[in-house]
Amino acid sequence: MKLEGRVAVITGATSGIGRATAALLAAEGARIGIVGRDEARGRTVVGEIERRGGAAIFVRGDVRQASDCQRAVEESTRAFGRLDILFNNAGVYYPRTVPEMSETEWDETIDVSLKGAFLMSKYALPEMIAQRSGSIIHNSSGWGIQGGDRAAAYCAAKGGLIVMAKAMAIDHGPQGIRVNCVCPGDVDTPMLPREAAMRGLEWETYRAGAANRPLGRIGTVEDIARAVLFLASDDSAFMTGTALVVDGGGVAD
Repeated sequence: MKLEGRVAVITGATSGIGRATAALLAAEGARIGIVGRDEARGRTVVGEIERRGGAAIFVRGDVRQASDCQRAVEESTRAFGRLDILFNNAGVYYPRTVPEMSETEWDETIDVSLKGAFLMSKYALPEMIAQRSGSIIHNSSGWGIQGGDRAAAYCAAKGGLIVMAKAMAIDHGPQGIRVNCVCPGDVDTPMLPREAAMRGLEWETYRAGAANRPLGRIGTVEDIARAVLFLASDDSAFMTGTALVVDGGGVAD
């Protein structure tokens, strides 16, 4: 097992990419702190991990709130004794141009993705610094690299995560801590059909457009979970400050 004896905290872990990543990291030996706002779904994810012989706890929290982020780190480290991996996965999306977007939608987009990663890292880093090891992974996007239509706030948040990871890598590399981003393309999660609906498109039409990339398909949550496992494990021991694109060739096209 690649993560035997390690502890991971994952935000936005009650569905989609976060849920799949929690399952995979647990299967590789990690004990998991599941962080999210939906307690029923969180308990379900914990139960799934435990039935497969893993260990997990659920911490109800909103990553926009400093007290919730601090509590998520404290409860996870109290339960499992250490903290080795942080996956800042929580995010939201509104398909809006700048004139179309409300200030509330802008703030939510930036605060969940970018401020949330800051706050979770702020409280996780002292634990990692004390043990002189750790891996932090931000969930960015291909649109954090090249931009996309009707996604100004989302692109701002995801682009910010990439440069934030580079700055954190410089600051904390000497302390044995690696900081990287995973950059998915369109992934088959509950968020994608909602995006299609918000754009006024039929799901199959939207799905076909999203699959129009060199590999000819959209991603699966397992595709992204495997990339996070790579960045969390010693397989990427000499990688920090990177943005690992996992998008079927969308950015390359």
